[in-house]
This record gives sequence, C-alpha cells and structure tokens, in this order.
Amino acid sequence: MGQPITVTEKRGARDDVVRFDLNRSLTGMGHERYRAGQEVVGDRPPDELARRLFAHGGVEAVHVYSNVIDVDLAPGASPAGLADIVHGLFVHYDHDEPAPASPEDANA
Repeated sequence: MGQPITVTEKRGARDDVVRFDLNRSLTGMGHERYRAGQEVVGDRPPDELARRLFAHGGVEAVHVYSNVIDVDLAPGASPAGLADIVHGLFVHYDHDEPAPASPEDANA
C-alpha cells in the first residue's frame, strides 16, 4: 500500500554530497535541516525520511527542500541504498506480501 516515490540520484559538486530529486514535494516551500546525533522530532514525511537515512548509517546531515533532498555523507561512506530508502518512504507493505485483510491484521 502506498505509492513509491520516483527518485533521481545525482552526485553533488563535492564527493561527500548526494542529491535526490523526487516526483513529489515533501516540505512545500519550507527548508528542513537535520544533523546526525540530534533528535529528529515530528511525524511529517521529511522527519521520518531523516530518521530512516540516519538509521542506514554513513549520513552526517539531511536537507529537504520541497522535492529535493541533499545528503551529506560521512567520510568514506557510500550512498548505496539511500535512494531505495527515499523510494520506499510511502510504501507501507511489500508488493510480494499480501495486503492485510483488516486494520487489526496490520497491527499484528
């Protein structure tokens, strides 16, 4: 359930920056900045995305502006797997698994 986000990955001018262009806006016209080691508060899509990117590891900072996400990588870190995290932000279950029959089944 949920619709995957179309993601285009681009390398920044610096080797430690990767940019993701999306087919939908996550923040409207607002800027959101997150740093590793700081608590990410809130339940909005950019907040959840930042939590998931930090949990992946190798990420020092995340900046979200509308449909553009800039990720500052830790020294020596690879962006491998980050685009998949962005792509799956709104996907609530895998297409290979059957959808829950009821809300109670989804919470089990």
